[in-house]
Amino acid sequence: MTETMLEPTMVEDVFDESYREKKGPKPPIVVVWRNVVLMSLLHLGAIYGLFLIPSASSLTLLWAVLCFLYAGLGITAGVHRLWSHRSYKASLPLRIFLAFANSMAFQNDIFEWARDHRVHHKYSETDADPHNANRGFFFSHIGWLLVRKHPDVIEKGSKLELSDLKADKVVMFQRRVYKQSVLLMCFVVPTVVPWLLWNESLWIGFFIPALLRYSVGLNATWLVNSAAHMWGNRPYDININPRENRFVTFSAMGEGFHNYHHTFPYDYSTSEYGWKLNVTTCFIDLMCLLGLAWECKLAARDLVKARAQRTGDGSHRSG
Repeated sequence: MTETMLEPTMVEDVFDESYREKKGPKPPIVVVWRNVVLMSLLHLGAIYGLFLIPSASSLTLLWAVLCFLYAGLGITAGVHRLWSHRSYKASLPLRIFLAFANSMAFQNDIFEWARDHRVHHKYSETDADPHNANRGFFFSHIGWLLVRKHPDVIEKGSKLELSDLKADKVVMFQRRVYKQSVLLMCFVVPTVVPWLLWNESLWIGFFIPALLRYSVGLNATWLVNSAAHMWGNRPYDININPRENRFVTFSAMGEGFHNYHHTFPYDYSTSEYGWKLNVTTCFIDLMCLLGLAWECKLAARDLVKARAQRTGDGSHRSG
């Protein structure tokens, strides 16, 4: 595996100190009722899926877990660490593999997700942050998807440098066929595979590996936006909201080392602890071993230690 010890090279995911929120009253909140209805139905279906678990075969439950892990990698290793932060490079086969996983996760296409995430880092906890945690847990968790974006989010997102995403043929192809790929990967494949291979009912296949798995995956990602911006310690920078949250780290496959991540957004591991509670880092390292990924960026250890001593809350522990 090729590792590069460096300081940040991309400015689009570095906090913009010059941004100032506009004075005066905030724009009115406009509820997107279509999203409210769809999210409500999804979570009701997921709750119903919980009651079906005793009726499902062990193979179906294992399949649901595998779908959760695969879809999760589409977010963590794919659209987050690869496409949003460019923290490592990936071969065409790996990018295709992660694009399919991203469609199974169904959290907006790669281009839109990466654009909004770069805005989140550049204008974190301001009006230009899509899921500004200063607006409360509910807003940063799911509420931001139920209302129209703040005008500053749209304005700042439109001004980002996104040429790397536009130049990636995998990203742009997935964007063109996103609806079809989501229908296939998020709903049809999880539902049909148990029915075809071990005679599970389509009903259970739809409500457990599809809806329940999808809902759990969404909430695992949303916890990074909400819980990991509110609860936990700040060993690297006490001046920002993102925290180190072990529960989020576990549920989101390594994405809960959030104070570290916002301090060093270019680090492919999002943590200085390697594989510790970090399934995604294990996966990327495996891809490097197979020759499918390379040039993993790492924050220099002495830089991390110096930053923790200078701006941390005193809770930093090495190793």
